[in-house]
Amino acid sequence: MSAKHIHVKPIEWVGGKVRFLDQTLLPEKEMYVETDDVNIIAEAIRRLAIRGAPLIGIAAAYGTALSMNSIPFGQHAERSTYFENIISLLSHTRPTAVNLFWSLQRLRKVFHQHLGDPLDALQKSLLAEALAIHQEDEVMCKKIGEYGARLLPDGSSVLTHCNTGRLATGGIGTALGVIETAWELRKLSHVYIDETRPLLQGSRLTAWELGMLNIPATLLVDSAAGFLMQSGRVTAVIVGADRIAANGDAANKIGTYALAVLAKYHHVPFYIAAPSSTMDFGIPSGDAITIEQRAGSEVSPFFDSLLSQQGIDVDNPAFDVTPHELISAIITEHGAVERPSKESLAELRSKLSEPSAKTSAGALS
Repeated sequence: MSAKHIHVKPIEWVGGKVRFLDQTLLPEKEMYVETDDVNIIAEAIRRLAIRGAPLIGIAAAYGTALSMNSIPFGQHAERSTYFENIISLLSHTRPTAVNLFWSLQRLRKVFHQHLGDPLDALQKSLLAEALAIHQEDEVMCKKIGEYGARLLPDGSSVLTHCNTGRLATGGIGTALGVIETAWELRKLSHVYIDETRPLLQGSRLTAWELGMLNIPATLLVDSAAGFLMQSGRVTAVIVGADRIAANGDAANKIGTYALAVLAKYHHVPFYIAAPSSTMDFGIPSGDAITIEQRAGSEVSPFFDSLLSQQGIDVDNPAFDVTPHELISAIITEHGAVERPSKESLAELRSKLSEPSAKTSAGALS
């Protein structure tokens, strides 16, 4: 049975404004926000109304282009100061997903190339680059889906973590793009979804997307994943990534590392699906990845209920790092790199037209 075609546009450029879906309200309410204020875009990224590494990059590109519509007339130096303030605003929203910094670096390059142009021409050039980033991600998602589906045997049942579909990207998704493509090719039988505490991106967002696609799925608490593998019900684990180091170490939503360890023990293939914009060849290993720490208030309350003693200390890392030795393959738009390492990823790096643009957060912050 083919997946139902759905039209979810988590972000788009409409009539000189940015329109985005507030994902904090899903699945109860589907509400779109339309704005011409880059500060609203930045805040939406901070509070996860806009989320998912590729989508954050797209949103940052649109936010930068949007901000230039209100740039004051003046000398080149004044324009540069204004522009760098916008870059700083956006680059300090979230520290882990490299797509954010990659996207801002692309907009910065275009800005300096066209700094001497008339203001309207400069604005058009920046918007064209933002639109290109969005369109490129749509194509990359499709290719990731195709390459990833080839790795799955017929009748596969897949476990996934967090949300990596249309809500997180500019296309059909990364890990969910693989899942949707495999379903279309009749290679997939079932999907298991980790709820993904503490913000429940699995139960709120992934379950919502798979339901709209009519792909059979079962929701489970995060701690049930090991039991599921032990009982032989998981053919493969497929997740996304927010930053991948030069040696293949991959940062993804907290809980991913535990899944990789469980998959290794139970001889279950563990796949990372991510576009090349998620590669950060500027850092040698996952030890250099900045892990975002979020507020403890996301953990101790659950909806309107208090789950723990009031005032207790809470450690709430948003991501963890999976060592490359635990990853069976990294699936990008250029194909699948099996047993990723510094050496095996060198070929992928050579395919990228501007590998130096995959900058680390420190270069922009």
